[in-house]
Amino acid sequence: MEDTRVELARLQREIESLLNLREAELLFEFREVDQQVRLDLVTVSPRHRQSFLFRTENGRDRRETLQRMLEYVQTYRDRDSSFTIQWRALGEPELNTSYFRAKHVYEALDKLYFGRDMHTITVYSVVLNPIA
Repeated sequence: MEDTRVELARLQREIESLLNLREAELLFEFREVDQQVRLDLVTVSPRHRQSFLFRTENGRDRRETLQRMLEYVQTYRDRDSSFTIQWRALGEPELNTSYFRAKHVYEALDKLYFGRDMHTITVYSVVLNPIA
């Protein structure tokens, strides 16, 4: 039987690899919610030093939750639409561009605003990208 910590680390590395992100660019935030484990997978942009929600998954334990996240990562490009959001952080002069996968525009904006006060970011445009 495989060590649970080793299995969790393997699943996390596989997710990082599929997303083509380094360990410092991906945060696995676990917490207990309603007797389940919730995982908020957060990406960190090294360019503008901001973090955004990639996806939330729930499961009975960390392994199941990571397995569900892995299954999503393997197919998300086929499931969700691609959005481009132009935004500026409060007090920053530079306009930034970020890309999100989401079912609809509201979900894309929720990912942008995840974990922050809505008044700290000004959104200038949200574009549904054409299917390539």
